[in-house]
Amino acid sequence: MAESNELQARSTIHAGGEWRAAVSGATREILDPADALPFAVVAEGDEKDTDLAIAAARRAFDEGEWPRTPAAERAALLRRVADLLVRDREQLGLLESRDAGKTVEEGRVDIDDVASAFRYFADLVAAESPGRVVDAGSPDIHSVVVHEPIGVCSMITPWNYPLLQVSWKIAPALAAGNTFVVKPSEITPMTTIALIELLVEAGLPAGVANIVTGPGHSVGARLSEHPDVDLVSFTGGLISGTKVAQAAAPTVKKVALELGGKNPNVVFADACATEEGFDTAVDQALNAAFIHSGQVCSAGARLIIEESVRDRFVTELARRAEKIRLGRGTEDGVECGPLVSEQQRAKVEMYVESALKEGAVLRSGGKRPAPSPQRPENGYFYEPTVLDHCHREMRVVREEVFGPVLTVETFRTEDEAVALANDTEYGLAGGVWTTDAGRARRVAGRLRHGTIWINDFHPYLPQAEWGGFGKSGVGRELGPAGLAEYRETKHVYQNLAPKPVRWFAG
Repeated sequence: MAESNELQARSTIHAGGEWRAAVSGATREILDPADALPFAVVAEGDEKDTDLAIAAARRAFDEGEWPRTPAAERAALLRRVADLLVRDREQLGLLESRDAGKTVEEGRVDIDDVASAFRYFADLVAAESPGRVVDAGSPDIHSVVVHEPIGVCSMITPWNYPLLQVSWKIAPALAAGNTFVVKPSEITPMTTIALIELLVEAGLPAGVANIVTGPGHSVGARLSEHPDVDLVSFTGGLISGTKVAQAAAPTVKKVALELGGKNPNVVFADACATEEGFDTAVDQALNAAFIHSGQVCSAGARLIIEESVRDRFVTELARRAEKIRLGRGTEDGVECGPLVSEQQRAKVEMYVESALKEGAVLRSGGKRPAPSPQRPENGYFYEPTVLDHCHREMRVVREEVFGPVLTVETFRTEDEAVALANDTEYGLAGGVWTTDAGRARRVAGRLRHGTIWINDFHPYLPQAEWGGFGKSGVGRELGPAGLAEYRETKHVYQNLAPKPVRWFAG
């Protein structure tokens, strides 16, 4: 790896079809969270760079060819992008690992999901009819409802799944015929930059895809408030999402927000009645809480377990959590990588300390691991942590930790399980484990969360809408509703035999 003084700054701002440096000349080092060493330098844009990118996107939408390109041609370009993603799968998976700290295998899976998203929206838009005919009750009237691109879209994406999350925005936006400006997280921008390069390689016209690398307080704020932006789509935390909505309000632009989650994983005793069922439920509880070191908006961070199986379940869960192999995501055999930054690790440590003071019992983890050849001393590692005997008054149960921390609550009845699972200001996702099909449907129907997994956790389908209730956000991604977010609906009423109305004398 090159030392920081050997790194060369890249021109990572793309506006109007040209790559360039920031207007100010500012740059930022991108750190590998496994060792806290820089591995790239990018342009650090600000409001001036953002205005230039928005202007390019505006011209491309108002004067360019993309919004008027036939749907079949737009779909063909999205499929070319998917093919390029498959071609570069290994390189992109490695880059995602170094950027965000996840394992290379997780990075590869992300690339597969990104390619699937592009193909899904390509197929969806290519198969659509040109409009919905509305019967006006007269042969002289032709009335049709059509869907048109909304215009210039600003996209602000998070650091935990940089490429996956941006694909959920870019693919439907392009399928619908929009232009856009994207701001990736300032700490994990590398794969988003690579995706813009692939869009250019696939033949997307200049000005349709624009990127500004830089911080949220300048670039993100300007993207949210700018009057030439028609839609702002944000994925991230509740506080930042609230600021985005406030900034967008004066211009009454469309806003889509995918915010936090505090997701319950409800395990009934009957799911553990057999050894296979018990093993599966424990394994999936680990997956729900600790994949990507818990840095997942849909992480099953709240285990809500029936009291009769609680002791055995939590004991085995903690035993397996202690055996999770931590290390640099690019190393063979590593199962869990570092947290994304020192700031994020400090946040996790604060929540664990708070929980212990409030009466939680530490069953595993709760500290930084000892350095090893796979875990450089300066890396942002934290052990998978299980906190038992938790209750709803604890901050660690109420608030989104976004780290490898699992809290345990217990219930005795189905009603109590539902009440605990719904006792959150968030409503993003949740899991239910039971062999009783009737109970599964009842509980799923009563849970106030946007996605419910029954006897599973974490699968995403491009065909199914993703989004939450409550403070988990507004709007939907993926599925037909994800495409609809990037469209305006227009009613075209054509009178084929116009006649005078004579409402007024004359």
